[in-house]
Amino acid sequence: MEKKIEDLEKSMKRSNDKQLKIEHELCQKVKTWVEEGKDVRLGDWKAADIEILNTFQLLSAKPVVYLVSYLHILEGTFLLTIAVSWYSVIDFDRVQEHGGEPIIPFSCALERNLADMPADEAAKYCEENKVQSALPKIIKTGFSAINLIYFFTAGPDEVKCWQIRRQTKAPQAAGTIHTDFEKGFICAEVMKFEDLKELGSESAVKAAGKYRQEGKTYVVQDGDVIFFKFNVSGGGKK
Repeated sequence: MEKKIEDLEKSMKRSNDKQLKIEHELCQKVKTWVEEGKDVRLGDWKAADIEILNTFQLLSAKPVVYLVSYLHILEGTFLLTIAVSWYSVIDFDRVQEHGGEPIIPFSCALERNLADMPADEAAKYCEENKVQSALPKIIKTGFSAINLIYFFTAGPDEVKCWQIRRQTKAPQAAGTIHTDFEKGFICAEVMKFEDLKELGSESAVKAAGKYRQEGKTYVVQDGDVIFFKFNVSGGGKK
């Protein structure tokens, strides 16, 4: 922040731009905040402040998820889990002071072992030893912390997952695939992944009345499976 403040002060000597003064005042506030040992993400900033702060890419402004590794010891066919120690050493009061961010306990050794196994063998291992991978929870919590969701597109040859910001509307979501999709957006045909998984096919989802058509104001939901229709050339729908 000190370097940013110095740069702004130099610019202010050469220009009367009001925006420079606004940024300078904000930087001074942020500098004071950080010097008090507080993370930027915990400040009560105005919307206009946040827009400026986002351009600074400050480390303490980023969301936090705590990952706490505990120990798994494998002796022959017996799995000894030492899980009490991780809980006793965490200063939960301090975590609450820093925004009460999520804490996820996991075992590096277990995750490494599971990653080296075929999927069926890993599933059997988890069932027999009454353990489970923490990776799905870590991924989902991480996505949530940075305000991301995902939707799927699918065809005969492949399925793709696309990442977007939460509250993104259908045309802008389509634009993450290709700008033409957003420019010529007509509609989005949507079904839920869980419905597709449960019913087994697109036709079954349609028969159950769970396949719907959405317009430009539709806010894409986490796990949507979407078929976008668009037309930018006047030559027909895609």
